[in-house]
Amino acid sequence: MDASIAIVNWNTCDLLDQCLRSLYETSTGFDFETIVVDNASEDESVSMVKAKYPNVHLIQNKVNLGFATGCNIAFKHSQGRYFILLNSDTIVLENALGKLVEFMNSHRRVGVTGCRLLNQDGTLQRSASCYPDLLTELFDALYLSKLFPQSRLFGRYAMTYWDFEDTREVDFVGGSCMIVRRDAIEEVGLLDEDYFMYTEEADWCYRFFMHDWKIYYYPKARIIHLGGQSSNRYGNDILVHLYSSRNRFISKHYGHMAAAMHKSIIVLGAVLRLPIFEAMKLMKKGDPNGSSFQIKLLKWAFQGIQCESGRNGATECG
Repeated sequence: MDASIAIVNWNTCDLLDQCLRSLYETSTGFDFETIVVDNASEDESVSMVKAKYPNVHLIQNKVNLGFATGCNIAFKHSQGRYFILLNSDTIVLENALGKLVEFMNSHRRVGVTGCRLLNQDGTLQRSASCYPDLLTELFDALYLSKLFPQSRLFGRYAMTYWDFEDTREVDFVGGSCMIVRRDAIEEVGLLDEDYFMYTEEADWCYRFFMHDWKIYYYPKARIIHLGGQSSNRYGNDILVHLYSSRNRFISKHYGHMAAAMHKSIIVLGAVLRLPIFEAMKLMKKGDPNGSSFQIKLLKWAFQGIQCESGRNGATECG
């Protein structure tokens, strides 16, 4: 079999239906299986898949185990030469997955490839980045990445200076759609399940890179990504997972001292932004929860608040 397509779902029934429909309507020229891992959804996701897509291999988790664990479960049930991660809030365009398979067939030392992501209105959604480090986090904390997006220095993390039009080697690609070579996974290992949400794909790609596998971005494969449909249910609290996951990445790959410095950078950013959000709240402008989020970040940094891996179904940091 050419490819196993893994979709981890949590309470996105209608979007999952749309994703599966686009997948089967547009995917031609390669053999594939589809595996849906449902993370204890409370909506009609499971019954919908059973009724409308009987050929889908459906795995039902009793609790929300998070994205990384869900993907790993899917891989253990997969058979394809390639393992494709696909978010439930995506719409596959123009045989995008078939194009990814063709690209991988032609590039034997490429371990991972990501595609061109589009917003619902057709505009670009950035889907490749450099690895997070202390410098990129400092630029984010000081808002330099937002003020100077065309700078190759300040815009380095999100690569905002690049138009994403050409095929090129990158540090890592987004997990909303990525194809991974099975041989590479068997050499490097599965996703790190200590990441409940965010940064797990950066960690995975870094490990592939350390084993001399190349990571590529391929724009001829195009997918619409609606974005954040599961995480939006958590509100701003889920963003603490983002910073916690980046801190885990920095600690794992750069050391504990770097992780401590990263927390100091987060504190700096929160302290600088807190009075701005408070002033905006008084003027009834901007995000009314912005200041409370900065306070949560400060608590996380000072009190060692942890974002759980999700093995017990945890959905909050605190």
